[in-house]
Amino acid sequence: MKIAMAQFNPTIGDFAGNAAKILELALAAHRRGAELAVFTELCLCGYPPQDLLERPSFVRRNQEELHRLAKTLPLPAIVGYAGAVKNGRGKAVANKAALLRDGHVAFEQSKMLLPTYDVFDESRYFQPAEKQCTFAMGPELLGITVCEDAWNDVGFWPKQMYERDPIAEIVQQGSSVLINISASPYTLGKQALRFEMLRSAAVRHKRPVVYVNQCGGNDSLVFDGASLAITADGKVAAQALAFEQDLVMFDTLTGEGEIHPQPTEEIAYAYGALVTGARDYVRKCGFSKVLIGLSGGIDSAVVAAIAVDALGAENVLGVSMPGPFSSEGSKTDAQAVAAHLGIKCITLPITDVFEAYKKALEPAFAGRGPDVTEENLQARVRGNYLMALSNKFGSMVLSTGNKSELAVGYCTLYGDMAGGLAVISDVPKEMVYELARWINSRETGRSKDGHGREVIPQATIDKPPSAELRPNQKDEDSLPPYPVLDCVLKAYIEDLLSPAEIAEKYGFELKLVREIALLVDRNEYKRKQAAPGLKITSRAFGFGRPFPIAQRFVP
Repeated sequence: MKIAMAQFNPTIGDFAGNAAKILELALAAHRRGAELAVFTELCLCGYPPQDLLERPSFVRRNQEELHRLAKTLPLPAIVGYAGAVKNGRGKAVANKAALLRDGHVAFEQSKMLLPTYDVFDESRYFQPAEKQCTFAMGPELLGITVCEDAWNDVGFWPKQMYERDPIAEIVQQGSSVLINISASPYTLGKQALRFEMLRSAAVRHKRPVVYVNQCGGNDSLVFDGASLAITADGKVAAQALAFEQDLVMFDTLTGEGEIHPQPTEEIAYAYGALVTGARDYVRKCGFSKVLIGLSGGIDSAVVAAIAVDALGAENVLGVSMPGPFSSEGSKTDAQAVAAHLGIKCITLPITDVFEAYKKALEPAFAGRGPDVTEENLQARVRGNYLMALSNKFGSMVLSTGNKSELAVGYCTLYGDMAGGLAVISDVPKEMVYELARWINSRETGRSKDGHGREVIPQATIDKPPSAELRPNQKDEDSLPPYPVLDCVLKAYIEDLLSPAEIAEKYGFELKLVREIALLVDRNEYKRKQAAPGLKITSRAFGFGRPFPIAQRFVP
């Protein structure tokens, strides 16, 4: 059987638009001789729909659009949608894969394993399948599963999270090809893990695996696509592009298919995720232009480069806001980044407004010397400038703080945290430098002479990081060196190690590790008020990491 693997970028709730994309890809698959087109999890309504699923009209629209779509498709297709459950027990909705053929729904399989970890909360919405069934089509007996159903292979995972293994159940029923429709968000290293898991299932069960994954960004989540077909002997027979709409063919008879190129470095894959997430968040929220405060530092430079790749230089405005402690180097570096990226940059000094704030507050602050209050005032003046420009021009502000700063609260509420999207809030500081170097090396690789152009000035990369809110300020005045800080933060936030375990594993002083952990815990209130950020690590701040603000647990 010739199977077309069809991945695209759905928008949540855009039933007509998503159905139109499905039809467009189905027509292309039909022209190329496909006998079956396979789409992705909940692609008709978009993933993840969250509490929209609790609105009966949303579920009804799913079903109406599905039946309308079935009448127009030129070939059989597997489509993910949210469908009503009719057994009268449990949840009223199921996460379903529908096989549409000859103008109607010929077969349905509900998702059995409903994840409730990290960003997932599917038991809140869906009724799980009670059983797995196969469906005979032509020479094949199709075994269809939905996303998490493929992530419980006893032969791959040292510990199973669920009692049942849907893949094993359909294999026992004689399924000849294993199909998994998915909306699997990207995180660092996940592509390699996913491949090894699917390869293990194909080899262990001696059956080809067809895995079709959503692409594009929805809120904080970025889906990388990169759909795969793996033969029974574990070879990659077909592969779709990462982060882009794509259609690739796989023939179950010959075991052959189309393989489209992939990023070869993890840093390039991560950059693609950030560009995709920024582009889709801005556009799906109804914006076309963005504003970025250009400080002359590494963070804002990397965010500006991402924004240009996501939206085009003509849609990005840089705003330089020098203050009383801004160095000449920072001013010139901000202008250089703008020039290298081809974006317009305006300069709005903050010193006069900052001085006016201090004068107005002088009576209330009588008898008290300067401290962090005056530093935060500068950041808040800048935040006000950016939000005023946002209101006036209808542009979204992209905040530029990184994960390391957000983790320990080295950021100012209503100041540098102001914005509609925190692009690199899940990117540790050391990785920001890695992205900057990769951005520059990419330009070298693109150029004919092998020299390229310096997008991010070397001076920006080389200088010690500083918020420049007081004379000669450096980040290391308040924080450990970033290589140490990032190591501790990853161990504490992502690996869930205790301070004692971290100190023992990495040889750090226990007192230092405890201080960092305490900063992480005490600054949850700031993160609750931060702009949404793009998730690229295994544990990002936001709805996938629900910690209480008012609590007294000390690890």
